[in-house]
Amino acid sequence: MNQAVHLFKAEFFKTLAHPARLAILDHLRTGEKSVNELQGLLDADQSTISQQLARLRNGNLVDTRKEGTTVYYSVRDPMIFQLMDVAREIFNRQLISHQALLQQLSAEGDRL
Repeated sequence: MNQAVHLFKAEFFKTLAHPARLAILDHLRTGEKSVNELQGLLDADQSTISQQLARLRNGNLVDTRKEGTTVYYSVRDPMIFQLMDVAREIFNRQLISHQALLQQLSAEGDRL
């Protein structure tokens, strides 16, 4: 694979690499939301939400729709949720294996 493709992929994952952006995407699973709605759901100030939405917009992960003075955000490609779900499964498996290792270490410590 050429370097440009790897760079594109890395930038895509960098766009996802923030807890607030992941939380925003999770909230957009149920449909479009305004900045004010997201602000209430995430208990964050408007500038933080707007900044993270701008990053998602620049990464082509969200679309906007304006109604009056309100801008609504929605996910551009719903497959992003599949990616997030697969990532969650991977994280869960890693946590389970870490828990098993910790239990093993704890049992060994008890025998010392």
